[in-house]
Amino acid sequence: MDRTIRPSVIAGSWYPGDKNQLRQTIEGYFANVETRPMGGKIRGLISPHAGYAYSGQVAAYGYKQLVGQSYDNVVVMSPMHQMPIDRYIINEADYYETPLGKIAVAKDLLRLLQEQIGLTAIHRDAEHSLEIQLPFLQVALGEFTLLPIMVGHGDVFDCDDIAEALIATMKGRDFLLVASTDLHHIDDYHEVVRKDAEVVKALSTFDLEKIRNVLARIDCSVCGRVPVSIALDVTKRMGADKIVMMEQTNSGDVSGRKMPGEYTVGYLSAAIVKTV
Repeated sequence: MDRTIRPSVIAGSWYPGDKNQLRQTIEGYFANVETRPMGGKIRGLISPHAGYAYSGQVAAYGYKQLVGQSYDNVVVMSPMHQMPIDRYIINEADYYETPLGKIAVAKDLLRLLQEQIGLTAIHRDAEHSLEIQLPFLQVALGEFTLLPIMVGHGDVFDCDDIAEALIATMKGRDFLLVASTDLHHIDDYHEVVRKDAEVVKALSTFDLEKIRNVLARIDCSVCGRVPVSIALDVTKRMGADKIVMMEQTNSGDVSGRKMPGEYTVGYLSAAIVKTV
């Protein structure tokens, strides 16, 4: 049977297209980060998805903590920025490819999920927010199989179906759940700083109801709020008991452009931990 590949759609633009340069870039980010004692195993990450020049260093704060760890499977959940066609969407490819090589998709596990919640499979996609996590995972973990899921709805409270399906499917497996999200997107640097602080404060409580209430506000522009809601729900139900804020910044801090009316996007790296 021919194996299908989902090729990179952002290599050479959002991150380096040359494998050596890409690895060196990520390892350079890692070199700026110290490994922190987590007090247990990381079960989930919240990680940004802008181009590496903007959010790569922030993402590295979380991914550096995975170096030396191993997971059988990695679930990456992202928003679908293009026109979503269903609640949950997957690319039907057998592999995702980056300049660092191919990552096998755990098709058997996706089939189990699909039987429970009806994942919609598509032939191709141009979604950057899922792919941009993959080179970091390749450098930090090496070998793993991938469950890539794009989210096509925006209701942070309407997640029980996929949370329960993920828990049933992944029971007994050593897996990591990555929620791909940027924080607020606003034409005002100071408003992004203020509103992102509210999100971080809510996340720090590790209280799912409080977090969802903040993310559900009509003026919330956190694009991966549903992946975050799902990741927190699943990992909490499976024993995670704390969240560690690793790093936070925004595009204005990176570029120095903080003028009134300047479009600004927030970035956060956080680890969800099951303590020993």
